[in-house]
Amino acid sequence: MNEFIRALVFAAAKHRDQRRKDPTAAPYINHLIAVANVLANEAGITDPVVLCAALLHDTIEDTKTTTAELEEQFGQKVASVVLELTDDKSLQKPIRKQLQIDNATRLSTEAKLVNLADKICNLRDTAVSPKVGWSPERTQAYFDWAAQVIAGVRGTNSTLEALFDEVCMRGRAKGLSLQSQETPA
Repeated sequence: MNEFIRALVFAAAKHRDQRRKDPTAAPYINHLIAVANVLANEAGITDPVVLCAALLHDTIEDTKTTTAELEEQFGQKVASVVLELTDDKSLQKPIRKQLQIDNATRLSTEAKLVNLADKICNLRDTAVSPKVGWSPERTQAYFDWAAQVIAGVRGTNSTLEALFDEVCMRGRAKGLSLQSQETPA
C-alpha cells in the first residue's frame, strides 16, 4: 500500500498542470486513478507492480519524467512496465497508433493489464463525454482503433476483457462502429 500511495503522489505531482481533453477539462490525475480503480476494484488485481504502473503509465510519455527516475523511485520492474506503454513522441501520431496495435501481443502481462484498463477508462470517458473538437467520425475511429489494440492482448484477463466489451457495446448503442467482438484474438 505504501508503494501505491507513493506512486499516486508522484503521478499527481508530475501531472499537476495537465487536464483531460473533455468539456470539463478534468484534472489528468483522475484518469490515472480511474485506471488503477478498474484494475483493483473491478478486476481484483492486487499486484503492486501493476497498480503502480497504472498510476505512472503516462509519466514518461506526457511529463519530463525519465526511465531512470522511475527506476530510482519505484524499481526496475515498474519502470519497465511504464516504458512498454510509452509512445515515442518523436514519431508521427498515426505511426504511434499503429505501433500500439503491432506491439500489443508482445507486451508483458503487467503491461497488458494496464493497457486494458487504460483503454476501458478512455472509452468510458469518451462515450460519456467526447473530447472537445472531436467529430462523431473521429470518436468512432478512436473506438475502432482501441478495439484493434485490445485484440492483441486478449487472453490476459477475462474480467477486463468483458469490461472492455461492455463499454464497446454501449458505444455501439450510441451508434459507434466497434470491432472488439469481431476482431480475432
